[in-house]
Amino acid sequence: MRRILLVNIVSPALLFATLFYLNQYQTGLLAAGVAALREQARAYAGALDERAVKEVQTDNPTIVPELARPMLRRLTQPSPYVEAKLYGADGTLIADSAVREGGGGIVTSETLPAVAEPGLTPKIVDAVYDIMLRLLGSSSQVAAGAGPEWQPDVGQEISAYSADPSADTDPYIRRGPNHQLLVSVTVPLIHNNHLLGVILVTREETEVDNSVRQVRISLLGLFILALLITVMLSAYLSRTIARPILRLANAALAMREGKGRRINDLGKDLLERNDEMGQLANALHSSSVALWDRMDAIDRFAADVAHEIKNPLSSIRSAIETLRRIEDPAQQKKLLAIITDDVRRLDRLITDISDASRVDAELSRVRLEPVDCAVMMQTLGEIYEATRDEDEDPFIVVQAPASGLTVMAEERRLVQVIRNLIGNAKSFSPPQGTITLGARETGNVIELSVEDEGPGIPESNLEHIFDRFYSERPVGEQFGTHSGLGLSISRQIVEALQGRISAENRRDADGNVLGARFVVRLPKTGVVTG
Repeated sequence: MRRILLVNIVSPALLFATLFYLNQYQTGLLAAGVAALREQARAYAGALDERAVKEVQTDNPTIVPELARPMLRRLTQPSPYVEAKLYGADGTLIADSAVREGGGGIVTSETLPAVAEPGLTPKIVDAVYDIMLRLLGSSSQVAAGAGPEWQPDVGQEISAYSADPSADTDPYIRRGPNHQLLVSVTVPLIHNNHLLGVILVTREETEVDNSVRQVRISLLGLFILALLITVMLSAYLSRTIARPILRLANAALAMREGKGRRINDLGKDLLERNDEMGQLANALHSSSVALWDRMDAIDRFAADVAHEIKNPLSSIRSAIETLRRIEDPAQQKKLLAIITDDVRRLDRLITDISDASRVDAELSRVRLEPVDCAVMMQTLGEIYEATRDEDEDPFIVVQAPASGLTVMAEERRLVQVIRNLIGNAKSFSPPQGTITLGARETGNVIELSVEDEGPGIPESNLEHIFDRFYSERPVGEQFGTHSGLGLSISRQIVEALQGRISAENRRDADGNVLGARFVVRLPKTGVVTG
């Protein structure tokens, strides 16, 4: 959630940061105002040079105060927010547009008209802006407030113009007594290359303040709106992403602690979502189901193993206890034979149990490769015929093309499956009978079959023939020869290869059982199964 909020808040933060670059905007507006005010002051200087300067001598022009004062007032009258002062070359004040001479010699001084006071919101915006500037170590280019008696350093201005009459001195930008923005510039009054004085023109730049303030308010409003949208978006992302992930984590933890067996125990609604979160929930749900099914299977397997091992062990213990009590050599020999058979059965059982426990783990790590089932069946048939006992073992017939039936498999394990089926068929086939190995292509499936001429499979056991420790064996088979895990291991291998294995009885036209048929179906190379 913190990361989501942090990422989403970057854009509003950038927008908020633009507030602190308004100084550049304000500087541009003030620069334009200063340039305009300087031109206005030069116009005043030109008018005074024409009308208020008297040449007593060609090289000694002077300013006539009686002419300069009314003219300066008339020049500033069209601009109510402008005030002008004329200083002589010695720094004395000669004329002030704010001074009015009334009847009877009464002199009055008028200040610049007061500007409208900003409302509460602009004040708050200005205050917040100023505070943030101070916290960031920045400051405005506008000087602090000045009292009504503020005067520029006229002597310094006159010295600057005396050195270079064409130079522009720095403007005076400040806040007045009423916090209004004041801009003052000076220009020289020159007549025939004689510096007669300096004109100081001051104007209230209320438009600059208003423009900057409006931009600040607009940006601040956009920032607040963006911040609200960011918070809402972060809450939405938290509700749809962060919280579901936390719920899934809690569900996984609960399953680990044995408090739940399925993801949907703590959040079924997640499984119904049609987005990536729903896919994740369903994947975790499927994983949890498979995990618990595997754990249940392991528990059942352990119970079956314990049961199967306990039987021969009980038989061995009973035989040993009996062996201690009897002295008849024939009886002792018979008991030793029982013990030997049980030991053989245990050895076979432990070997098959070990193999069964390794199948899934081994096939999950092995890399599958193309296997030509037709060639494999032909080779297995040839090997069987080469090792067959001609007096007791059944014949074998291979019905498969020479090649071309390719599947993705682990060849050693697939050969193990067919060997198990051949061994099972051999156990139930009569002497001199026939075992048929078949391989063919059916649609997108390669079908492998092993058929015998035995008694078939009891109908009631068709559903259980692949169960572990299935005990249906042919009459007369030596005890301990089979563990009952062969077909179960075969099913494990086939299912790990994304295939299916089934068993059925072969029948003639009258419905009589002719033998059993085991069929392995595997997807062709290039076919993806779900």
